[in-house]
Amino acid sequence: MRIPVMALLGLTAISCAPAAFGHVYPSKPIRIVVPFPPGSLADGLARLIGPQLAERLGQPVVVQNKAGAEGSLGAAEVAAASPDGYTLLLIGVGSLVVRPLLYRNLSYDPFKSFVPLSLLGNSPQILAAATNFPPSTVTELVAFAKANPGKVAYGSVGTGLSGDLNAVSLANRTGIDIVHVRIGMTPYLKSLSLPYKGDAPTMTEMIDGHVNIAFASAPTALPQVKAGRIKALAVGSAGRIPQFPNTPTVAETLPGFTAASALGILAPAGTPNEIMARLHGELMKALADPEVRGRLSAQAFEVGSSTRQQFLTSMRAESDKLAKIIRDNQIKVEQQTTTALLRGAFR
Repeated sequence: MRIPVMALLGLTAISCAPAAFGHVYPSKPIRIVVPFPPGSLADGLARLIGPQLAERLGQPVVVQNKAGAEGSLGAAEVAAASPDGYTLLLIGVGSLVVRPLLYRNLSYDPFKSFVPLSLLGNSPQILAAATNFPPSTVTELVAFAKANPGKVAYGSVGTGLSGDLNAVSLANRTGIDIVHVRIGMTPYLKSLSLPYKGDAPTMTEMIDGHVNIAFASAPTALPQVKAGRIKALAVGSAGRIPQFPNTPTVAETLPGFTAASALGILAPAGTPNEIMARLHGELMKALADPEVRGRLSAQAFEVGSSTRQQFLTSMRAESDKLAKIIRDNQIKVEQQTTTALLRGAFR
């Protein structure tokens, strides 16, 4: 039987359609943007799950650090990226949702510019103190701060970030007057777009005695505590952590108080559902890998995946919580930026 030439051409076109129109995902490397520097909690997490995703997806997964403006530079880059599944954002939930509460002219909206993929889990914050600071417990800290109002300095690397707002919450709960020292600011008022360096600079300032206390992520604080360079007053998790079973939680003194950093992965708004479903499925397998879970557990990171809707619900709840803290305390970037110029640590 003779088949018309045009019919053959039609069959050829149909058979080639999937490849021609890119229906096979992924067909090139995937980029995970981390809006924080190498060595940060988010960076370590991305570099741990990246190879797992690469193995399962059959394409390289590249981690790119885009630090600056306390996480906003990297977030803005992903928001503007093509929604094709090849650019993802790994960020702290609080860092993402707090920016529009403090800045009016952001180029992105946490709820409109992204689609959530999954939560990855959370890391407890450690309430740490300089070794020469007299208090060694939360109770002693509260008593000391009340006896020395306005003289206890807490450090953080940015207004509205977790280290700042957790300290504000502690002060509100206990009625103490403590002073915010924003690490990295100078009398020349450096630009707010300076690269965000994570909690490491806060640890350095505490070790040097320039700040008295700070809330810091467990992976950053724990090595310094083990080395005896700083001390842990309490942990912000709901229960004690295996790494320091003798260190109490803040909640043991202040019931219900928690301080933790949740992290998740998002994609640009408009990313097709079928691509999101593929990514979500492979990410769940990566997070279930025993090696991944073991390495994260060693750093006191609690793995906790989610559906896309659960992630979105978590984002809205975090935004509402932080908005209340900022509103109740009238926190403004300009107000806290200059604090470090006025006062220093208690000595």
